Amino acid sequence: MQRRRFLLLAAICVWWTLEGLMTAGSLLTMQFSDETLTFGAALRRGLLSAWLWIPCSLGLLWLVERFPIERPRIARAVGVLMLGTFAVILFRAVSIYWANPILEWYATTPAFSDVLVTSVLNNFLLSWLNIGAFHAVLYAHRAYDRQRQAEQLQARLAETQLDALRAQLDPHFLFNALNSIAETIHRDPVAADRMLVGLGELLRSSLERRETRVVTLDEELRLLRHYLQIEQARLGDRLSVHWEIAPDLDDALVPPLLLQPLAENAIRHAIAAKIAPGHLSVLAWREDGQLWLAIRDDGGAGPVKDRNGVGLQNIRARLRLLYGDDHVLELQPREDGGTEARVRLPLTRGVRMREAA
Repeated sequence: MQRRRFLLLAAICVWWTLEGLMTAGSLLTMQFSDETLTFGAALRRGLLSAWLWIPCSLGLLWLVERFPIERPRIARAVGVLMLGTFAVILFRAVSIYWANPILEWYATTPAFSDVLVTSVLNNFLLSWLNIGAFHAVLYAHRAYDRQRQAEQLQARLAETQLDALRAQLDPHFLFNALNSIAETIHRDPVAADRMLVGLGELLRSSLERRETRVVTLDEELRLLRHYLQIEQARLGDRLSVHWEIAPDLDDALVPPLLLQPLAENAIRHAIAAKIAPGHLSVLAWREDGQLWLAIRDDGGAGPVKDRNGVGLQNIRARLRLLYGDDHVLELQPREDGGTEARVRLPLTRGVRMREAA
């Protein structure tokens, strides 16, 4: 606010200084029958006359800020501003009458009534031009403040929605992981023990990033490895995992818990539904300045549309909040069987994020 008022004060001073210089230039080009103006005299007349408007403009600005013309007090505001206009007219008349020996507008100082009439003719319209300009500045500032407030409210709403989505996703994931352990504990206690250790690591990593909107791809892949270790302990030889990660993407930023629901979808709908061994591929690459991530499986029961459960709906909502329309999330059948879940995100590096912060 203080910076805004300082800039407005500076603009008023600069404006009336330029007006004074223009007036001085006009005086030098005017023809006088009995008088020849020097450059100094023209500059003195132009600048002093214009600078007298600086306190007038500041006074009118003060009145506009406190009595703007707006409903429901339009008549009151117009009345107050009209009084302010008359005060400016009187101030200008007194100043010109008193400073005429310096300004030398008149060879002989006329009666004050004549100076006052001239001030009304010269300054009434100019005062209301000031009032109109200050109203425009006032409304522009209000519009800017409302826009900032709306953006802040929108950002807070997005944060709240993201928190709600994370709260929805974490219990969903935990329930599925515990269900997998329950299926294994009587059949293979050793594998169930490894799954519990992996679940502990996974929950610890998840809780550490609970307040984080984005993590590096390296952190996201480490969390995904914990989850896949749990599933490999449960499924044994029925699940093999292949990794194809481009070497220069470790610091790429992605939403946390982005890949785990996609891998969970693939295992649940494809690999766990088969008797034969299944293969899961995790891919990450860069293309045209974009980050591409994919989870591929080698076939399963049911059409692709049946895979749109809580996890995928959650991911779609989070990506929409974080990236707007600048992202892609699609599930497509593969020509050789199976399904590919593919995500495209803007490629943002962790180093850039820290520099921006």
